[in-house]
This record gives sequence, C-alpha cells and structure tokens, in this order.
Amino acid sequence: MSYVVTGATGQLGRLVVSALLERGAAASDIVATGRKLESLADLGVSTAVLDYNDPATIAAALKPGDVLLLVSGSEVGKRVPQHVAVIDAAKAAGVARIVYTSAPAATTSALVLAPEHKATEEALVASGVPFTILRNGWYTENYAAQIAEGRDTGSISLSVGDGRVASASRKDFADAAAVALLDDSLAGQVLELSGDYAWTFDELAAAIAGIVGRDVTYTRLSPDEHTAALTGAGLDAGTAGFVVALDGNIRDGLLAVTTGDLSRIIGRPTTPLAEGLAAVA
Repeated sequence: MSYVVTGATGQLGRLVVSALLERGAAASDIVATGRKLESLADLGVSTAVLDYNDPATIAAALKPGDVLLLVSGSEVGKRVPQHVAVIDAAKAAGVARIVYTSAPAATTSALVLAPEHKATEEALVASGVPFTILRNGWYTENYAAQIAEGRDTGSISLSVGDGRVASASRKDFADAAAVALLDDSLAGQVLELSGDYAWTFDELAAAIAGIVGRDVTYTRLSPDEHTAALTGAGLDAGTAGFVVALDGNIRDGLLAVTTGDLSRIIGRPTTPLAEGLAAVA
C-alpha cells in the first residue's frame, strides 16, 4: 500500500508530500505523481508520471490498497472529465480510499468554482470507492498580486464590497490532506476547511502595508468598474468576468464561513493572514 499524491509537482501537492514525511510516513510508502518529476528528486520518495489527460498513466501509477489524493485539476472547464478518469482508474485498480480536494459547500453553493467540484463529488460517491472529501477554502497565497499592487500603488482595488474571507495558508491545507491520507477514521467524511478567522479587505490592506512598508488602502470598485480595470490591464473578457464573479461570491459571504474543521484536524490554529502573506512576499 502506498500514499499516492497526484499533482505533486504543483504547489499544494508538493507540500502534501512534505507534510506526509513530517507526520511520519516512510518515504518508501509515498508515490508523488505529476508530469515533471525532476522537481521532486530532492524529496526522496517514489515517483510516477501521472497525467489527468492520459488514462494509461493514471492506471500505471495505482495499485490495490493505495490511498489516493486527488488534487483538483487547474484547468477550469476540463476538471470533470479529468477527475472522472482518475476515479475510474482508482476503482479499477482497487484503491482503498480516495481523498479529494473540493470547494466550499460544493454541492449547494453558488460559488462560481463549485459546479465542477459538485460533479466530481457526485462521481466519487457513485463510484463506490471509500472517500474523504476536503472542501478547501481560500488560500491566503491567492492575494500575492495584491501585495505587489499595494507596494506599487498604495492601494488594492477589488469589487468584494464589505465581504470577508476565512483564508488559510496552502501549508495548512496540505497538512490537512496529509492527515486525511493517514487517518482511515476520516473515511466517509466531508470536511469544510477554512481559516479560523474571516478577515475584511481593510484588514488585508493593513496586513499588506505592514509587509511593504507604506500605507495601503482598500478601494471598493463596482463590478463594472472592476471589469473595466481588468480588461484595461489586458485580461480577456472571459477571464475578467470570472475574476469579477469570484469577487461577487466573496461580497455575498460565500468564503467567510469558519467551521473549525481545518484547525481541528491539523491540531493547531490556522496561519494568521499577516503571517501567510509575509511568507508569500
């Protein structure tokens, strides 16, 4: 039996491999998979090529009894067939359990990111393979661009209104994934993972100010103003619309929920906003 981590060449997957090692998993029991395996050489674990778009590579990486982490794909619009290909291969291989990184309240939320995760969760349940679903909230690292904006302009401009975000660091979510892989008692559970505190964007601006060493304010844009600013900066209309829709979700409170599940399963408080931003900077 191995702990198989998909997307291990990505930012979250690599941190999961490190977290498994930190929590006592033997390197020989970990299989880190992805498309550019040379980046994993320093971790000392087994590796295997696994491409979500190539079912043969998925099947070759899995064995009976494995516990599989399915890190959601990064290609919006292509995730469902990619995820289903992994689930089908895992079922055929006889894996013991699948741990999936989903989105907050995926089956009921109006979050623009939710539909693909909802479809994946439904496919996972229908497969009959034991599972643990980790509904990952927002990464603090998602605001790296705002650090640069605050440094350059003294302002961060968004259309989130007075919304709040209960973010946590990517390391926090990686620790949770490692726990879920190692702890069979989490089988059958759906965990809503988020930071311990839902911060405001005025607080985000203040945290950025502390990092960049200048006053930074939060400028509230209307959705139309935000769309115009993004397209004026060179984003295509589809991407700009997606970003503005996400800000609308935040404005509506969809990323402000704090359940305590994340800090409970990792055994420590989640990383505070300022600390998480400083690590990015």
